[in-house]
Amino acid sequence: MAKAASPKRAAGKPAAAAAPQIPNRERPPEPAPYKATKDELLEFYRQMLLIRRFEERAGQLYGLGLIGGFCHLYIGQEAVAVGLQSALTVGKDSVITGYRDHGHMLAYGIDPKVIMAELTGREAGISRGKGGSMHMFSVEHGFYGGHGIVGAQVGLAFKHKYAEDGGVCLAYFGDGAANQGQVYESFNMAELWKLPIIFVIENNQYAMGTSVNRASAEDQLYKRGDSFRIPGIQVDGMDVRAVRGAAETALEWVRGGKGPVLLELKTYRYRGHSMSDPAKYRSREEVQAVRDKSDPIDHVKKELEAMGVAEVDLKAIDNEIKKIVVEAADFAEQAPEPDPSELHTDVLVGSY
Repeated sequence: MAKAASPKRAAGKPAAAAAPQIPNRERPPEPAPYKATKDELLEFYRQMLLIRRFEERAGQLYGLGLIGGFCHLYIGQEAVAVGLQSALTVGKDSVITGYRDHGHMLAYGIDPKVIMAELTGREAGISRGKGGSMHMFSVEHGFYGGHGIVGAQVGLAFKHKYAEDGGVCLAYFGDGAANQGQVYESFNMAELWKLPIIFVIENNQYAMGTSVNRASAEDQLYKRGDSFRIPGIQVDGMDVRAVRGAAETALEWVRGGKGPVLLELKTYRYRGHSMSDPAKYRSREEVQAVRDKSDPIDHVKKELEAMGVAEVDLKAIDNEIKKIVVEAADFAEQAPEPDPSELHTDVLVGSY
């Protein structure tokens, strides 16, 4: 009896393997907007307004030459920091971000005076005038910076797991950093060891001067963790209640020992990448359209008015915030600069 002919294949090429069957992966539930009480929404409004007014004043001081070096403003992105960090436990959880860090510090309740003093390089600054805009931190609050290397802080999450302290690390980075290699090394390690970390991509649409669509082959950045089995969630980063709802969902997942989560916050910065950026890569009409349709502070203001909060009460909050910011700026301008001897302190020297 003749044998059946065996299938032919090109010399040197192995037979094609059957496509692997990927099992259904457990995922966090779809987050719902946070059901804030009127008092909670007022507090969100107050915190976002504080960030907005503080950053506007910082921009003015930079223009006057009172702030040197780099200065990256958070105007437009206020709902992200307020929505996420309002869900954390200060002193238990840890936060680390990139170099657009003033808003994150204010959202954590850190005194505006010491932040403004740091911006102006004064001894009273939270980093004693040595960190400036990009490198602020507060160990007391579990805030580890303002950091030049972004998205690679799994060490903080490892500490929480090793110490079994129940803490979670919130690691911010931007859409530009989402294309850098250290981020993916961190993804791999975090999922492999099931570390308690929430990776937060603040997608403000522009990495320095390049739009996310021009720089990213996959511009749906919440999918970037798929190959590492890290679930991703895309969130409206201009809606503080949507952000807080996503934070609650992510925290429940991570605190449950299920490993990391990736949140992509779709947001927008109104100013340039830094104060030295003229932002000619986008039109004024584009920026104004976002302000008119999606401003996070205006959105909450309308919700509060619908709840019965009077315009005069909201104006009183704005006036109170403006006073706080003026006092912070005056404090910073009057505070002394560090003594020259401070140049040699807090410097770590390694030997080999």
